[in-house]
Amino acid sequence: MKRNERLSVALHALLHMAERGGQPMTSAELATCTDTNPVVIRRTFAGLRERGIVASAKGHGGGWNLARAPESITLGQIQEAIAQRVVAVSLPEESHGCLVERAVGEALDGAVREATRVLDARLDTITLADLLADVRRLDHARKGGAKDDTFLGRSHG
Repeated sequence: MKRNERLSVALHALLHMAERGGQPMTSAELATCTDTNPVVIRRTFAGLRERGIVASAKGHGGGWNLARAPESITLGQIQEAIAQRVVAVSLPEESHGCLVERAVGEALDGAVREATRVLDARLDTITLADLLADVRRLDHARKGGAKDDTFLGRSHG
């Protein structure tokens, strides 16, 4: 299983946007935060904009904003908006002439379907606000309880 990189980029960028509290961020700023290219941000955010998770404004002072409160955005919604699963599970192609492989394949397919249902249900319970709270808790512990004005030890120049 491999984690979806588009989802990781989207979550990382969305968390930085949530931390900014409504101040727009350009694709270039988000690309710097996520160590990717601005084009990747724009492509990834297209589905998020269509689903009402983010909004964008052009021109001076424009950029990307969360369109809803972090408490109302779930990981399930984000996964659906980018149209890719959090994890991709691929089973090897079976040999149609072998009954053993066919039986094993059917059992594995059923297990993957069940795991997918469980994962989707769990993702629907985790919000962007939950993740932001976790990041802040980890950042606070990393700093030994010291407060500063940066998110994850980095400023957003």
